[in-house]
Amino acid sequence: MATPSKDVLQSVFITGLKNVHGVEHQALALMDRQIDHLAHYPEVEAVLRKHRKETEEQIVRVEEILDGFGETHSTLKDAALAFTGNMAALAHVFAPDEILKNSFANFAFENFEAASYKSLITLSEAGGFSNATPLLQASLTEEQRMADWVDAHNAEITLKYVERRAAGETAGH
Repeated sequence: MATPSKDVLQSVFITGLKNVHGVEHQALALMDRQIDHLAHYPEVEAVLRKHRKETEEQIVRVEEILDGFGETHSTLKDAALAFTGNMAALAHVFAPDEILKNSFANFAFENFEAASYKSLITLSEAGGFSNATPLLQASLTEEQRMADWVDAHNAEITLKYVERRAAGETAGH
């Protein structure tokens, strides 16, 4: 197997950074739509609001890394992914079990983001882009913490949804 050159590593790394920048904008769109619909799930709303702030910080970190390479994010990719985030969140709005669908989607999305950061850390280390690694690791930690929270509270949210529905109350959000 051929050893990749530093140029190839840097090219793939920068593309990955631009991709994750867009994914973080998609995450903001998803969270914004969900936060508006969590009147009956204040614990989920609080965690999403906190993670939204972390996501904004993650975007700044990625921009800082890109700037170090004389690169900028892809405005087109950011807009496209934010749009798809809005559409994905809107798809659940009319579902009676919106909270459950959003919880499942959040768990999958947080793990997708974590995998993206793990890949970027691998590229950072392989390419010798050591200034980027701590910034990426901070974002990875936040994504894993959010995925763990969603996973740990899945049963609680599911049962709360069922209890509200059984009581004839609005259960979806």
